[in-house]
Amino acid sequence: MSRKLPNLLSLLRAALAPAVAWTILRGHERLALAVLLLAAITDFLDGWAARKLRVESALGAYLDPIADKLLLVTVYFSEGLAGYLPPWLVALVFGRDLMILAFAAWALCFTRLRRFPPSIWGKISTAAQIATGLAVLADPSARLDRGLVLATAAVPTAWSGLHYIWRGIMMLRDPARNNSSTAIDGGVKRG
Repeated sequence: MSRKLPNLLSLLRAALAPAVAWTILRGHERLALAVLLLAAITDFLDGWAARKLRVESALGAYLDPIADKLLLVTVYFSEGLAGYLPPWLVALVFGRDLMILAFAAWALCFTRLRRFPPSIWGKISTAAQIATGLAVLADPSARLDRGLVLATAAVPTAWSGLHYIWRGIMMLRDPARNNSSTAIDGGVKRG
C-alpha cells in the first residue's frame, strides 16, 4: 500500500477537480476553498511521500503533472466563469498548459523524446496558481489587492511558459542528453 500512496494521492487530487468546479460554480466559496485546500495538500503530500518512501515509477511521473493540470485548469476555468478571475489570466493558464501538452504530444509522435520532467519554474508556477486560486476563494468580495493576487499567478505562469519553450528547443537540439536516465532539473520520477 505504501508504494501506491503517492499515485493514490495524485488520483485523489484529480478526482477532487470536479468537486472544486461544482462548488465554485454553485457559489459555495467556503466549501470550494476547503476542497481546493485538500487538493493542494495532496499535491504536497504525494511528492513528500514519494521522496520519503523512495517510491519511483513512470506512472507517477505522468500522474502527478496530469493531476496538477486537471485541477488547475478546472479551478481557473470555474473561477473565470464565476467572475472571480479575469479572462486574460484564465487564457494564460490554459495557453501555457496547452502549449506544454501540444509540444509533448508532437515530440512523442515525431521525435525520440520520451521524458518531459517538470522544471523548477513549472513547480513554482503550480504553487503560485494554487495560492492564487485559494486566495480568490478566501476573499471572493475582492477586498484583498487583486493586482498583487493576479500577478502572483500570472508572472510565474508566463515565465515558466517561456522557460518551457527554451527547454523544448534545448531538448530538440540534444535529445540524447535530455532523455538520459537523469532528470533535467534533478527531479525524481515519483510515485
